[in-house]
Amino acid sequence: MKTATIDAQLLNAQLAINNALEDPDILADLSRFGYDEARINAGKDLLEQAETLVDQQKVEYGEQYGASGALEQARQTAAQAYDITLKVARVALKDHQKARHALALDGRRKQDLAGWLGQTQTFYNNLLGQPDLLPRMAQFGYDRAKLKSERALIEQVARLNEQQEGEKGDAQEATKQRDAALEALDEWLGDFKEIAEVALIASPQRLEKLGFGVIA
Repeated sequence: MKTATIDAQLLNAQLAINNALEDPDILADLSRFGYDEARINAGKDLLEQAETLVDQQKVEYGEQYGASGALEQARQTAAQAYDITLKVARVALKDHQKARHALALDGRRKQDLAGWLGQTQTFYNNLLGQPDLLPRMAQFGYDRAKLKSERALIEQVARLNEQQEGEKGDAQEATKQRDAALEALDEWLGDFKEIAEVALIASPQRLEKLGFGVIA
């Protein structure tokens, strides 16, 4: 649903409901057809609920975009470190067939996040889990502490991905609730307009005041 369409829907509802409540003559005519102050205030409650959920949906998507940005930045940082370490490991362990398989040194790197996380986690976990490989890496400046610090970068990416997925779910739920509230408001306003056109048929200017225009 486009923001401009939502803004217009809320503005039209505000105009109709508020002007109906604030004009005693309009309210009196509408009351004769069942749309008294209490019933119109029920419509105002729907409007206020929709406005709240529209705002909340924007907040949730803002949080999702923030989480996505943090995830992308963390992945870039971790990938820069991993790409260099991978090249070093391919040299340091070039004659160690078991290590080449255990660390997945050969083949192309996966680009999707799930595949990339799988490759990088396998690389660091197996490298740190096999003590006989560490002296070889240390010869190129990669001791256990350095490798653990780089693994922590990968773990941060995994955590941020979980957070981003959570935010995505919250944003989708907020959108669902917003759309339901807007649909309820639209249905109420449609019925209200139909009755207003009957109640105010002798006063076209009052229909205009509610934003409904003149009946053709």
